[in-house]
Amino acid sequence: MKKIMNAAKDFVDQSMKGIVAAHGDFYTFCNEDLRALARVDGKKPGKVSIVTGGGYGHLPLFLGYVGKGLCDGVAVGNVFTSPSSDSILNVSRGVDNGAGVLFLFGNYTGDGMNFAMAKEFLSFAGIQAEIVTGSDDVASAPREQWQTRRGIAGIMFAYKVAGAAAEEMKPLGEVKRLAEKAGENTATFGVAFSSCILPDVGKPIFVFDDDEMEVGMGIHGEPGVKRGKMITSEELASHLTGELLSDLSIQQGDKVAVLVNGLGATSREELYILYNDVSAILAEKGVAVHRVYVGEYATSMEMAGASLSLMKLDDELTHYLDEPAVSPFTNFYY
Repeated sequence: MKKIMNAAKDFVDQSMKGIVAAHGDFYTFCNEDLRALARVDGKKPGKVSIVTGGGYGHLPLFLGYVGKGLCDGVAVGNVFTSPSSDSILNVSRGVDNGAGVLFLFGNYTGDGMNFAMAKEFLSFAGIQAEIVTGSDDVASAPREQWQTRRGIAGIMFAYKVAGAAAEEMKPLGEVKRLAEKAGENTATFGVAFSSCILPDVGKPIFVFDDDEMEVGMGIHGEPGVKRGKMITSEELASHLTGELLSDLSIQQGDKVAVLVNGLGATSREELYILYNDVSAILAEKGVAVHRVYVGEYATSMEMAGASLSLMKLDDELTHYLDEPAVSPFTNFYY
């Protein structure tokens, strides 16, 4: 294993310190908790606060979506491990503006339990909190059970929509509704070409042959739907796009936002080849592309692979998607 680090046990804390050292004009620790980070400029009386969180190792997810027009704070766990309820509470108390807190995070069991516990403790302090989970991975459940799906790269759209609504000073119930609407209209399908290596394990968490790939693998190495031989970008685009168009019931004349996401070790050059093939399919089917995002939006350490996300748009979602948002990791400013 070759990683830039000192000791595996310090991997997360030292990385977090480095982020605050590099971006101290954006981020600060809450209550001296190295796993609780907030926007420096996020305090705005009467504004709903959005708190996210999850295991480390997915940058820019989750921490990179703390910024103007996005989330207000984040709680971070160990690599691929849920954050503690204490860190979630430290963040929530630090960012609360008196209008309530929306917890917006990926749909995983440990995260769900700890955010639910934090919500209960906040209620004792008179702080209202609501929960919305990103549930966009089509490989993990059928459309009729979409709310049980794993949350992966498509949660970016929910951050963007909910964050913009909060900046417009919408009340907590409305921010929650819009986050849920964004999630319901988003689907993601991915493919992995190689494993990642956890710092405290020191070896790949699974093994592929050089000519193999796995369709639908999760960002923690969860099993996909099929393992097979590598295929061309055109073939991959056809498979991923076809699945998402069907899942979201997207028809000719509909409008979408597109995210082509790299999992950590896939070059942008390759991602743009994939988008070129995806865009050709969408044009052929008469689907209008309103916005395109190509790059790393939700990674899995140094895993090779990519995911494709589509969000089906109406006028309301388009409005919030188009609002400006900025973080040190992902710039949505238009």
